Amino acid sequence: MRTLLNLLWLVFSGLWLALGYAVAGLVCFLLVVTIPWGVACFRIAGYALWPFGRSVVERPGAGVASGVGNVVWLVFAGLWLTLGHLAAGVGFCLTVIGIPFGLAHFKMVPVSLMPLGREIVRSDAAYPSYRWAPAPGAPR
Repeated sequence: MRTLLNLLWLVFSGLWLALGYAVAGLVCFLLVVTIPWGVACFRIAGYALWPFGRSVVERPGAGVASGVGNVVWLVFAGLWLTLGHLAAGVGFCLTVIGIPFGLAHFKMVPVSLMPLGREIVRSDAAYPSYRWAPAPGAPR
């Protein structure tokens, strides 16, 4: 099911989102000072291509530089990207079929708002307690 949702997402939203984030990343790389935000844009572009089965988690050990960089990002890009993801999420959620895609847009809000100091991981690595566990007392 995850693969089917990712393929549908790729066709209807993911490709365009990923291209937008990749272009923003290229612009950030051209302006040498903004390379850390360019790396974040490419990371978000990969997430935008294939969001189902992946989650955003805070990277342990992210320091003050990430916090300062996130404030700069928030002022210049983060607020607008977040509003776009929220609007797209609400729009998709208006239809029953679009609800998974709306939820995927809502999942992208934290990383689009403050991308530095975050990491994109597989969902089973982010939430290991959600894995199927044997019933208590059952042999392993």
